[in-house]
Amino acid sequence: MSRALFIIDVQNDFTEGGALAVEGGAAVAAGISRMLAEHPNRYDHVFASRDWHDADNDNGGHFATNDPPDFVTTWPRHCVAGTQGAEFHPELDTSSVDVQVRKGQGKPAYSIFDGVTDDGATLAEKLDEFGIIDVDVVGIATDYCVLASAMGAVDHGRKVRLLTDLVAGVAPESSAVAVASMGAAGVVIATSDSSSTRSASTEQES
Repeated sequence: MSRALFIIDVQNDFTEGGALAVEGGAAVAAGISRMLAEHPNRYDHVFASRDWHDADNDNGGHFATNDPPDFVTTWPRHCVAGTQGAEFHPELDTSSVDVQVRKGQGKPAYSIFDGVTDDGATLAEKLDEFGIIDVDVVGIATDYCVLASAMGAVDHGRKVRLLTDLVAGVAPESSAVAVASMGAAGVVIATSDSSSTRSASTEQES
């Protein structure tokens, strides 16, 4: 069985100064890089997702057009394919990333499972190909794409752990609700310094 890390949407537009800035986003980028540098053999595979939205349409109503964004289902333009805002944050060292997943591309997409890899495969196909059972989830934003991605992994039968010191949310209240929802769904709530010794499946069985 293989173990994977999901890095969710650590992009310029979701960090300080971006179109949809999340406070603490840059620190998450740096923290993920630090963890991977200090524990280079922790994960067999590292996946990193990015919003990758079309520039010439509203992406299925995801971008607000005539009305102001409600910041629930409609949003300001962000992470447009090929722009600086869609690039990974410079503090995120992507040298350990072996699979990139692009999501959006003309439609709303929150979960990493909504995207496709560079070779056109779905994430579920890649997980099966690599025999991945245990998944750790980090990134942005706790209350949206991290939540959707962790829940997606549970739905696909994986043993999932959220590393709470390596996520950042849009708002404290909705982030707390998201973490509670993940825990109720069976996601192990942990931190990066506790993740080196026990797998998610071991923790869920204990």
